[in-house]
Amino acid sequence: MAESTGDGVEVEPEGAPPELNSPGDGPGGGDGDEGLPASAEASGLAARIEALFHTVRRPDREQYTNEEVARACREATGESFSTTYLWQLRTGRRDNPTKRHLEALAHFFQVPPAYFFDERQGAEIAKELALLGALRDAGVRSLALRAVGLSPEGLDTVSELVDVIARRDAARKHPSS
Repeated sequence: MAESTGDGVEVEPEGAPPELNSPGDGPGGGDGDEGLPASAEASGLAARIEALFHTVRRPDREQYTNEEVARACREATGESFSTTYLWQLRTGRRDNPTKRHLEALAHFFQVPPAYFFDERQGAEIAKELALLGALRDAGVRSLALRAVGLSPEGLDTVSELVDVIARRDAARKHPSS
């Protein structure tokens, strides 16, 4: 039985519907990429929310769960915000969240609300998130810090080396037959 958020949005109670309870699926976990978005706009929203989950991590560097985020959003807004509802937003099954729900998500993940509302700013913030995600890797961070003092020519050389290694790694992953 669905519950109302008071603004015309109905969300499922905390437990997942039976069809969502397969391993790695549903509101409690999984990557959330198994569903088809309801529309292109939902796809954009779902992709942005998913990017936050993949990039912004707990202090132990593990991904936040839907339950952790939904609980924090409920506490921040005082409104209904179930694990299932968050999973639906992540997978594009829901595509019309309230402004308060998106603001709560923005607050939790420490991004400006414009990440969801403004296409241009959202794209800029997404680039920054990608950089932060890459810098979370100790090896990438170490390489970046060591490259700080290099000359422009040295940076070009490092960049060329990275390109060569990336092509080599890609060829190993996908050998041509």
